[in-house]
Amino acid sequence: MKLSTKTRYGARLLFDLARHYGQGPVNIGDIAKRQDISVKYLEQIIRPLKKAKLVESVRGPKGGHILAKNPADISLGQIVRLLESGDELVECVEDPLKCERSSDCCVRKAWQEATIALYDKLNSTFLIDLLMYEEEFETKGDCTSLRKS
Repeated sequence: MKLSTKTRYGARLLFDLARHYGQGPVNIGDIAKRQDISVKYLEQIIRPLKKAKLVESVRGPKGGHILAKNPADISLGQIVRLLESGDELVECVEDPLKCERSSDCCVRKAWQEATIALYDKLNSTFLIDLLMYEEEFETKGDCTSLRKS
């Protein structure tokens, strides 16, 4: 599975906002510089994040964007589901009519199980975990000790 740029950049945008959680609004231009993503693309990505109430906008001269939820309450699973076109690895898992072999396809069963395993991991990894991984990396040079099994 290859995640779209929209999803990867959306996760980075939310991670950047998580770094500044509780510190006030963050300017999208500053995020763009730190994450090396164009402002225009971030503006496109932030729309569905606002619609899903993961991000709020603050107007005014010191305005910007803030997380609408605690970083402990936003999972990678939520982000991927929101920004990808679907949450299945292959179309036939969600819609058996997409493939004439769905009813007797043993490979489809493997795709179903892989999808469940993937989302179990993504749903149990939160922005707060990524912040801890980053802290571990900064102090020890790696973040492997914090990875969940």
